Amino acid sequence: MTDTEELKQKKQELEERLEKIKLDLGHELSADSAERATELENRDVLLEIARVTEEELARVKQQLNDAD
Repeated sequence: MTDTEELKQKKQELEERLEKIKLDLGHELSADSAERATELENRDVLLEIARVTEEELARVKQQLNDAD
């Protein structure tokens, strides 16, 4: 597999990961306050994972642009 093919595969994986995170973030919070507190903590983690994934995706896209 060439470097460009690996970058394209990585780009697709990152895009899929972001889509799944967005779906998870779209769920409504529980009515139960204890459960809602846990969901909010998990939401913070998901937001950070999304941020890091977006940064990595931007790097991969830049590498693909540079390879063209």
